[in-house]
Amino acid sequence: MQRNIYLRTVPLVEAVALLKSRLDREALVRTQTVPVTQAAGRITAKPIHAAVSSPTAHCAAMDGIAVLASLTFAAREGEPARLAPGKDFVFVNTGDALPKGFDAVVMIEEVVLAEDGSALVEVSVPPWRHVRRIGEDIVATELLLPERRRLTPFDIAALLASGVYDVEVYEQIRITVIPTGDEVLDPETRPAPGPGQVIESNSAMLAALAAEWGARVSRAAPVPDDPELLAAAVGEALDSDAHIVVLGAGSSAGAKDYSKSVMEGFGEVYVHGVSAMPGKPSILGVARGKLMVCSPGYPVSAMVCFEELVKPLAAWLCRSEPLQRPTATAVMARDVPSKLGLEEFMRAAVGRVGERLVAVPLARGAGLISSLTKAQGLVRIPANAEGVKKGERVTATLLCDPGELAATLVHVGSHDNILDLLASFLMRADTPYRLASSHVGSMGGLAALADGSALFAGIHLFDPESDDYNFPFLDKYLAGTPVAVINLAIRHQGLILAKGNPKKIGGVVDLTRPGITFVNRQRGAGTRILFDFRLAQAGIKPEQVSGYDFEEFTHMAVAVNVQSGAADCGMGIYAAAKALGLDFIPVARERYDLAIPEAYLIDPRVQAMLAIIGDPVFKSRVEALGGYETGLSGKRMRPGEALPE
Repeated sequence: MQRNIYLRTVPLVEAVALLKSRLDREALVRTQTVPVTQAAGRITAKPIHAAVSSPTAHCAAMDGIAVLASLTFAAREGEPARLAPGKDFVFVNTGDALPKGFDAVVMIEEVVLAEDGSALVEVSVPPWRHVRRIGEDIVATELLLPERRRLTPFDIAALLASGVYDVEVYEQIRITVIPTGDEVLDPETRPAPGPGQVIESNSAMLAALAAEWGARVSRAAPVPDDPELLAAAVGEALDSDAHIVVLGAGSSAGAKDYSKSVMEGFGEVYVHGVSAMPGKPSILGVARGKLMVCSPGYPVSAMVCFEELVKPLAAWLCRSEPLQRPTATAVMARDVPSKLGLEEFMRAAVGRVGERLVAVPLARGAGLISSLTKAQGLVRIPANAEGVKKGERVTATLLCDPGELAATLVHVGSHDNILDLLASFLMRADTPYRLASSHVGSMGGLAALADGSALFAGIHLFDPESDDYNFPFLDKYLAGTPVAVINLAIRHQGLILAKGNPKKIGGVVDLTRPGITFVNRQRGAGTRILFDFRLAQAGIKPEQVSGYDFEEFTHMAVAVNVQSGAADCGMGIYAAAKALGLDFIPVARERYDLAIPEAYLIDPRVQAMLAIIGDPVFKSRVEALGGYETGLSGKRMRPGEALPE
């Protein structure tokens, strides 16, 4: 089969500019008149002038009495002006039209009523005191709002106050998204995916993104990888009232990626491949005067395509500037290499550590939608850069409200399932806090503490020489930095095996048998260090274990590799094996501690976390996960403190 080839990738800005030159937006996106009450977020097509003044007459700004100011000029404390009812004053409420013949208002609390009904006023008021004059806010016929303005809630109020009830705006951009692929299942049917199948989720994500810009999206049911069926779906979308038609997936160079050829059957493709990572396979074209897009199948690539290509083009079509996400300046937690020639969008956990914001890189795979749910920001690495250095100041485009950054605990270190439970408890507190966690292993956590890139690190490093946990490593790598070591739990590490243990693995020594495949944790992980120690005890060299270099970054990732049959065995915690219904052979009990620089112990976020760890309700939930003991949970550990029996 013929494969698509990227002849030339185009920078994102250049791709957007090229499509602007090929689209006739005057013909594509018209104007319409809508009620002002339904116009928030729409873009004005013409200047809007006030129909009436606001206020429409002089009116009282306070509750009190309307007076002729000159009658109060002689009033003094103890020598009040006596005003006759009806003749010299009239009672008014806030907003009432000022009666004819009066030019000021005396507040009701400054008025004493005599027995004969006259008003005694001891204050002198100048003309127009406490009076809103006609046209004080808006004068009839004046320009109220210019054209090409995105209408805010405040604009809506101003329009109605000035007597404008309908407004001419540009059409709301309409987008049709067509998911494609033999393997994708329609989420509307609530399917249970089998091997090689995936639940289609990109179209819902793209629809939600577009809704944030004010666009309206319709989603089609997934279309199989069949050129005729794809062409029929595209033709139907082009015949609809959509301004933009998006094909989801099929944009790469695979033999079944038909999107480009289908698009060419209806119009012309101008861009196939952009200089971005993720997002490189994006396709842009024009058919029947409409913008046609093929969004990559990987979710993070699809997000980049929509945010960096579709969003600015949709804004341009309705004569507005694209809505911008807030940004923040942060310090990079570690070196991040990047490929020259491609602008990279790196996902990062962002939070305040000490006096600065820190950006901790997260997993970079284009297919990892979870990297977006865990990220607080995106960091752009320019195409002409080879990466970002640790300590370098970067601008992060925020994926959360800026206020959340100060309420985020940045954890860098070893993975444990308790961290997910801890994150949930932190968010349900009276003052909620978000836990942002980067799983780089215990040694990576110590490095993050050393350079001030984390509030705390989860560590479980055993030192055979001293028979102690964690402290020998803190002494070596954080010498001179006072660090509190708080136990989170004692946990059970061991070999995670397929249900029923079909390979009859009895221990570490069996990993050298032919036909046994192992999945390991990454270098620097405490679990990897423990496994290496057990191999050495058994006299086994790493190269004797098939799969020793097959690395994963979390216990759950190890467990799911065993569950799927990608590996026969892996080293991990019992809780991960229990969660997926796998077998488990205990190898060791160990302390999983939180290393917290003493300077951060008074931080309210840390205080909230420590209170949760010591809570009996939290401890019971930890024990329910399986393979955990909470007898030491919340206790500050000391060097040489042995594990309890």
